[in-house]
Amino acid sequence: MRWSRALYAVLILVVLVFLYGAFVLRTDSPEIVEISRVAELANQNKIEAIRIDQNDLTVTLKDGGELASTKEPGIGIIETLGILGVSEEQLLNIKVTVAPRSAWDGWLTILGTLLPLILIGGFFFFILRQAQGAGNQALSFGKSRARMFAGDKSTVTFEDVAGVEEAKQELSEIVEFLREPEKFISLGARIPKGVLMVGPPGCGKTLTAKAIAGEAGVPFFSISGSEFVEMFVGVGASRVRDLFDQAKRNSPCIIFVDEIDAVGRHRGAGLGGSHDEREQTLNQILVEMDGFDTDTNVIVVAATNRPDILDPALLRPGRFDRRVVLDRPDRKGREQILEIHVKGKPMAGDVNLSVIANQTPGFVGADLENMVNEAAILAARRNQKQVFMEDFQAAIEKVIAGPERKSRVIPEKERKIIAHHEAGHALVRRLIPECNQVHKVSIIARGMAGGYVISFPTEDRYLENQGRFEAELAAILGGRAAEEIIFEEVTTGASDDLNKATKLARAMVTQYGMSEKLGPLIFGEKDELVFLGKEIGEQRNYSEEIARQIDREVRRIVESAYTKAVTLIQENKAKLEEIAERLLQEETLDAQSFEALFA
Repeated sequence: MRWSRALYAVLILVVLVFLYGAFVLRTDSPEIVEISRVAELANQNKIEAIRIDQNDLTVTLKDGGELASTKEPGIGIIETLGILGVSEEQLLNIKVTVAPRSAWDGWLTILGTLLPLILIGGFFFFILRQAQGAGNQALSFGKSRARMFAGDKSTVTFEDVAGVEEAKQELSEIVEFLREPEKFISLGARIPKGVLMVGPPGCGKTLTAKAIAGEAGVPFFSISGSEFVEMFVGVGASRVRDLFDQAKRNSPCIIFVDEIDAVGRHRGAGLGGSHDEREQTLNQILVEMDGFDTDTNVIVVAATNRPDILDPALLRPGRFDRRVVLDRPDRKGREQILEIHVKGKPMAGDVNLSVIANQTPGFVGADLENMVNEAAILAARRNQKQVFMEDFQAAIEKVIAGPERKSRVIPEKERKIIAHHEAGHALVRRLIPECNQVHKVSIIARGMAGGYVISFPTEDRYLENQGRFEAELAAILGGRAAEEIIFEEVTTGASDDLNKATKLARAMVTQYGMSEKLGPLIFGEKDELVFLGKEIGEQRNYSEEIARQIDREVRRIVESAYTKAVTLIQENKAKLEEIAERLLQEETLDAQSFEALFA
């Protein structure tokens, strides 16, 4: 690219110099006349001097004018004028001088002759090179675009991965296979062909793959599933072949395919039949992983968050022998992840990572890294030299609810409604033991919400029961109940609460079997059309009568929870008013201030 730009600049410069010489420098040149006209002027005694530069003549007239002419080569100017009839007396009156010859004159003559040829040849050479480059680019479509990393240059190891101890143990065996294969071969064990890492987004699948490369100390090829497929037919399969050929030449090695679901979806379900480009790519991957040529020390590590849509032939033993699950980290795992992310950042003495881990249930590694970064940005914004605990608290709220909108002007009446709404949520959560503990109540707008209540469980939970669901429904509807009791009207501020409550109640009836009338049954099947995104709708496998019963049960559950919330708020109306008044004064109540109201 740089050479082509330089060549363009040189060509433009040469053209400009040529035009300048042709049209500017020659505008003041003397008039060109025939040699006979020079002889005529000599006879009239009008010539002062003649300057000879090879065969070119510069004639200076007595009146100060100049003329230019040429003579025949090999004949002097005196002889030429004498032949043309100029008398010897007139010739004696003319001063004849010869321009001195320079050593560069010959080279300049040669260069003037060859320069146009050189420019034309260079232009055609440039055009041919451009065409050749375009041809090479077209022919290189079938080459793999995987990035190869030498095993001794990776900076990520298993020490940089936390919260996935079981996955690290599974993958450490792969590393040991590559380091000491004799240890396993002596017992008849074969090296695994592939490892599929499964987990929600942000759990560290790609980071774990980098750690495998750093620990194993072998060549590591990294590519995304979408990089295999192009608009040209057969390109994907060709790239797969080229990738595995490179890997075999560098074996033992690791191939990492990120987001393999881009090419690994079910075959035969596409709109293009069984011969579309994606399926040809998948077929080539299947053959390369476990075909006739299987005596290779190449391990394929793939990552996806959609294992349900992968082709069964891709998941069978012999291709992906192991499936490693990277789930959301628990409290201990979150604390370990935080310890990694705070390295290199100046932490204040009041920072307690254990407390932060307790306040971030459901956060994955990417969320925690983003939260730590937001805390550091907040500390820098406040011109602090260290990151304090309050910065982490503000960062958690920013990640959960969005940035503060203190500049938003809210009328006083609406401000009171928001304060009572959030106080209703917090009061119901405080009065029902099954609800999560209230961490913060605020009427400062964040994101799209006018106010918010943040609550955290005391411990990580992996199972929910009907009692906790009913308690959560009452807490969700507590804001609307408070509005109705205090102001005797409801607003649109509870629309999101109603949406959440309806979805949760319907899930209790149709998915979790938590309805006494309908029993332990699941209602509705998802339409699994792979080429349209797997689940595009719900197929009703029940009658109209059952549909009416489902609607009645959903209504009963929601109304029961709403009645419970109304009862609690009516019995503790004074406490609700107290909480709302404090919110109107201070705008935000933390856990200690909130609990102090009940002491």
